[in-house]
Amino acid sequence: MAGRPKKSLSVIGFTLLCLTTVRSDERSPETPTIDQAYSKISNSITVEWTTVPGATSYLLTAEDGDTVIETTVASSPGTVTGLKAATLYQITIRSIGASGQSDASSPKLAKTGKTVLAAPILEVGSPSPDSILVRWDAVYMAIGFSVSVMRANGLGRIWKENTTNTSLTFSSLDAGTLYTIKAYAWNANGIPGDDSTCNQRTSPRAPANIQVVFDSGALKASVSWTPTEGAFNYTVMASSDSSQRSCSTALSSCSLGSLQCGTEYLISVSASNDAGSSRSSSAVTLKTVACAPGRVTIQEDPPGHLSVAWSNVELGDYYVAFVKSDDGLEVHCNTSLPQCTFLSECGFTYFISVFAYNKAGQSPLGDVFNYTTAPCCPNDISWVLVSSDRVEIAWSPVRGAELYETKAIAGYSVVECNDPAPACTLSALDCDTKYNITVYSFSEVRGSNLSCSSHYITTAPCSPEIKNISKDAFSTINVHWRSTNEGATYTVTAQGQKGLFRCSSAGETCMIGGLPCGSVFSVTAVAETQAGKSLPSYSVPLETEPCCPAGLTAAQVSQSLINVSWTVGTAAQTYVAVLESHIGQSKCHTHQNHCLLGCVACGINYTVALKAISPTGLTADCAHRSYSSSACCPLGVKLYRLGPNGIRIYWQASRGSANYSTDLYGSKGIFTCAPSAGLSFCDVTDIPCGDVYTVMVSPVTETGLKLTFCPKKIYSVTCSGSTLGMVIYRGKRNETVGPR
Repeated sequence: MAGRPKKSLSVIGFTLLCLTTVRSDERSPETPTIDQAYSKISNSITVEWTTVPGATSYLLTAEDGDTVIETTVASSPGTVTGLKAATLYQITIRSIGASGQSDASSPKLAKTGKTVLAAPILEVGSPSPDSILVRWDAVYMAIGFSVSVMRANGLGRIWKENTTNTSLTFSSLDAGTLYTIKAYAWNANGIPGDDSTCNQRTSPRAPANIQVVFDSGALKASVSWTPTEGAFNYTVMASSDSSQRSCSTALSSCSLGSLQCGTEYLISVSASNDAGSSRSSSAVTLKTVACAPGRVTIQEDPPGHLSVAWSNVELGDYYVAFVKSDDGLEVHCNTSLPQCTFLSECGFTYFISVFAYNKAGQSPLGDVFNYTTAPCCPNDISWVLVSSDRVEIAWSPVRGAELYETKAIAGYSVVECNDPAPACTLSALDCDTKYNITVYSFSEVRGSNLSCSSHYITTAPCSPEIKNISKDAFSTINVHWRSTNEGATYTVTAQGQKGLFRCSSAGETCMIGGLPCGSVFSVTAVAETQAGKSLPSYSVPLETEPCCPAGLTAAQVSQSLINVSWTVGTAAQTYVAVLESHIGQSKCHTHQNHCLLGCVACGINYTVALKAISPTGLTADCAHRSYSSSACCPLGVKLYRLGPNGIRIYWQASRGSANYSTDLYGSKGIFTCAPSAGLSFCDVTDIPCGDVYTVMVSPVTETGLKLTFCPKKIYSVTCSGSTLGMVIYRGKRNETVGPR
């Protein structure tokens, strides 16, 4: 029961008195006598008394002057609880029965009892693996303390210490072991108070036999150790100047991840349990792999030599640089220096990575650099076509080239073409000019390869310009031209339906002979050098003179008329025939192949000339020949009798000497006679009479041709006895001619 003030007891007593008074016919039980009162626990006093008849329970009261604590119990002994430690109490008792309760013990019969000391409140810890520190606060009325330590499992020795202090340290304990600690205080009478009991484990020892295995690829370290007694957990700590990494585990190994490259770590392991942590083990040094080298620079100088340089890195013992080309070929170099040189080829992309190495292994992969060398230069350039103003070139595709830049340079003149195809046509060039032609390969990454070699080529010569064409009298033409080419040979061609004619010269003129008459030609000139041929010059038309007719003949039609004839001449449209002598000229212009020329004098030497004229008026002087007109027809032709059957024909010769022939045509035959040289008569003997004869005396040409255009006379030869009679028919009159 909770303590109450004394006036409460008086009220209760008053009530009890009232009850007793009201029920005076029933007697209350007797007041018990307390035998002893003692305290074994600091918050209670145990009371022993002699039981009384009629009592069904007992009311125990403990009073310290400030509070009253009551407790109802059934029998002796009884314990009053809820008391204060180390406090003196007056103990009284009442018996309670069916008729009420007895009076409280009189002061003389009351007992005093003092509660024992309170138990110390302990604070325990394990400052080291082999010790336990016990601390407590001072206990009221205590003059000393007793503390004992033993294994919680009851095995082994017990450590016990008495002290007047408020702390004790127990050493030489086993590490990582659970101990039970019991402590109590005693008063001046040596009476022990309540004891306190708690368990405390000693802290574990530091793990031993630390092993570290480093995974360079994952930048991870696996740490293992020998387990230590009483450790619940282990903590691994990796410390460097710039960072810390840790891991915890209940096992005997642990992995430290995300370590930094190029770092030296001190790795220690501590064990811990509910008492705390051990000191760290002796640190193990771990050097991680070096970091990937940085500030990588790549240069190609000179071409074909790739220089790779980088910065030194911490913990790097040596370096390996790998260079892999895009065709899969890989090379490397191993060096302690921060640079390497590799042979390179044009048109490749190289992938470059640099690793640092130490005993821990290879550094992580850093940046992979790529370097594209300049595209290769075309080296099999072929000249497909070289003309006066154009050059076509081609080459095989080269590695690494995305575009080709072709430049042709001559002085200040530059001609370019850009094309991804391995061919180029350079146009608008100057003829007969030496050009420096270079084909540069180009890639977007590296630009143009300016180391490509140049080639010199001279364009074909300029076309000559025909200035004029002159002709001579022997079917030959002289062609003159103008040109500015150096060291050129010129070929002039005359081409027509009747063939092709050429001449060549290194100068500016040449001669073509033997051109057929009556033809039209196209004349061109071409210049040629070692570079090639020029374009033909503009053609100049050429018409040769018409062909002279063949078979020029002159035939005297009459004494004053000559017929000149000829065959048709090729390309001739008209002709001019001229008959000329010292006494004059006779001429005709005709489109036919013959012509009659009159007013011809007999017995004169003439020159016959013929000209053929083309439709364009081109004239050819053709045949010239001499022609002598025939002698004049004789005058005064007369017939005279010569005997019975003969006739003499007489005439009067024309001027000059001439040969004549006489012909008599009759039904009985033709009779001919020719005079002796220088005579103007001739005789026909044995001519039949009784017939009519046509008589013609004709001049005879030098070739023996008798002209038939002289006048004819008709004579009738009659027979009269033994004489020959002739009658000359002159119109309507007949004349009889007698003997001479």
